[in-house]
Amino acid sequence: MLEISEKEVIERLHFDNPWWEEKTGIISTYQDYPKRDYFDPFYTLVTTRKVNRAVILMGPRRVGKTIMLYHAIQKLLDEGVSRYAILYLSLETPIYTGLSLEKIVLLFRNTFEHKRDSKLYIFFDEIQYLRDWEIHLKSLVDSYSSYKFIGTGSAAAALRLKSQESGAGRFTDFMLPPLTFAEYLRFINRESELITEVTDEDGDFFSQNIEVLNEEFINYLNYGGYPEAVFSELLRSNSARYIKSDIIDKVLLRDLPSLYGISDIQDLNRLFTTLAYNTGNEVSLEGLSKSSGVAKNTLRRYLEYLEAAFLIKRIYRIDQNAKRFQRAVTFKVYLTNPSMRGALFGYVDQDSEFMGALTETAIYSQWFHADDVIANLHYSRWSDGEVDMVFLEEPKYEPAWIVEVKWSDRYIDQSSELKSLFSFLDKSVKETKKINVTVTTKTKRESKLVNNRQVNFIPSSELAYMLGRNLMKYKGMRLSARLPGEESS
Repeated sequence: MLEISEKEVIERLHFDNPWWEEKTGIISTYQDYPKRDYFDPFYTLVTTRKVNRAVILMGPRRVGKTIMLYHAIQKLLDEGVSRYAILYLSLETPIYTGLSLEKIVLLFRNTFEHKRDSKLYIFFDEIQYLRDWEIHLKSLVDSYSSYKFIGTGSAAAALRLKSQESGAGRFTDFMLPPLTFAEYLRFINRESELITEVTDEDGDFFSQNIEVLNEEFINYLNYGGYPEAVFSELLRSNSARYIKSDIIDKVLLRDLPSLYGISDIQDLNRLFTTLAYNTGNEVSLEGLSKSSGVAKNTLRRYLEYLEAAFLIKRIYRIDQNAKRFQRAVTFKVYLTNPSMRGALFGYVDQDSEFMGALTETAIYSQWFHADDVIANLHYSRWSDGEVDMVFLEEPKYEPAWIVEVKWSDRYIDQSSELKSLFSFLDKSVKETKKINVTVTTKTKRESKLVNNRQVNFIPSSELAYMLGRNLMKYKGMRLSARLPGEESS
């Protein structure tokens, strides 16, 4: 039986690392892509040597993980790192199948006669395709303290679980979600045209042309979470096929079955379709079981798998008094990227009956960029009322801010229709306590006193922009504050 030779592997490594041969760096296709807002905090982790840890870059398919690796490689080269000190390979490439990470590192070392104490940067793309990757990577981190190892993978929660179990103190997780609305506007070069910062308020922005901003918000809902779709007219014109075939189907038909040994792929696909159609709505295990035809016990596992693949997020309910339920039988489900709904069920325009749910999904998806926020984000529902978003502040878990999402301007003048919101406030928040109350609109902005509560009315598209912009700034500040004494993974 023929076997892949060491010479063939080395030749492939040279092909995957063109900067070894050419001084131009990474290929121009990747150089032309704009950097994600996440790049700077990620690059900080790549270059810090104050702690001996590998970096695990996680996120769903097609959000730009590989491109971010290439951007990091280019910046290393620009800052004077030797082109022979950088190794990149994708473990999805067949020629590397069956090779251990240690073997690959040894081939790299021998090729350029690197020493054990050399300062090297080694990038393993799609690391989840190597069985027991976490054991191999931990061994490398322990054996080569002067080498910096970076891995990526698309099965986010599965990677995180393994990194926490086997890489405690050796791995730092870094999540890369889909594009924020702020990133989308920057990628299409319309941010400065459509957005103005309020100079006398920290972190507040407004649009000079809300109608045009809303047009781009609709585009964002339909395809804007994926960098490739933003830049390719072909993909935009057939975003349903691209998102469904290249992203959703690969996760449902290949990634999850291979990771978790799922045999009935049709059940998983049927469940996800049901959840996608109901994004932004409350569902129950009983109702999901009936509508999808999946047994409850199987359903619980599949929901965990879909969250592991970063396709959905479950948000849990609190009561009218802002108290959490001990046993969660209902929850709201959100697609992590609203574009997936349009890919499955058709293009959504601003007059669609689904705009309310998709707008809520888009606003929630901006908060997916802040784990510490999303962990304490809930919705409230009782017999005759509901509030869309309630953030409970630790340690007492009291409401700190509330958002009610509307795709309409009428609530500014008809505040009586917001009776559920004020009923919740009366029950759970003392009138003397200052709390940020936001109601989104379609085009209008105003701040006024309603029922003795200050209410900020703001267009949904503006709020989505502000959240993405400010949360990314906050994330960078938190990362800077955490280094070098990083939290254990």
